[in-house]
Amino acid sequence: MELNREHFSALIYYNFQRQLSQQECLAELLSVFGKEAPHQSAFFRWYGEFKRGRVSFSDDPRVGAPKTAVTQENVDAVRKLIIEDRHVTYREIEASLKISKTSIQKILHEELGVRKLVSRWIPHLLTEEQKAARRFNSGNSKNVHSIVSGDESWIYCYEPEIKRQSAVWVFQGEEKPAKVIRSRSVSKKMVATFVSKAGHIATIPLNEHCYCGLHRKINPERRIILHQDSASSHKPKKQGSI
Repeated sequence: MELNREHFSALIYYNFQRQLSQQECLAELLSVFGKEAPHQSAFFRWYGEFKRGRVSFSDDPRVGAPKTAVTQENVDAVRKLIIEDRHVTYREIEASLKISKTSIQKILHEELGVRKLVSRWIPHLLTEEQKAARRFNSGNSKNVHSIVSGDESWIYCYEPEIKRQSAVWVFQGEEKPAKVIRSRSVSKKMVATFVSKAGHIATIPLNEHCYCGLHRKINPERRIILHQDSASSHKPKKQGSI
């Protein structure tokens, strides 16, 4: 016959009523049942319970693992918080719903399938009406071939690598790579790129003389319509006379 916990609890209670000490009870059961006898800590626990007046031989029902917070109610609540505020944070969700960060992460990524992305910077947000108003002659004019758009940027003679670009594979036992911090080169040139409806036109070092020469080279017979921003490099007197 295989004894369970309740059987051993009854035997421990019997020895308790016989006024045996914990050590005497333990020694007696070990001599009879050997390794099948409960652990020493169980003896001490049951003796303590019986001293406090317990008469039941069954273990108290355990609470067990807490219920998961990933319920449909919480999923709907998180969805509502996101719809109301797209910038809502983990801490704000945690404070509002009183659930753990692990549960929030599971709801966000596994249940709702959402990601938090950084907004892409763009110069302007235009409506369809504004875009239509900016189209020259509703897009039917042949003068669009005369429009040249361009922009410029500083090009450094030396551009240091970013941290990710300097990453290298390292085997176990090898020393960690080190790199001397270097700054951008002082020497630099302003370079401009121009495009038209037909595509890329030219990329050149920028100054007022190059601007004038390039414009004449693009269209020597007639003036072009130059589309660019209002940077100071675009406002020299010679360029304005083109």
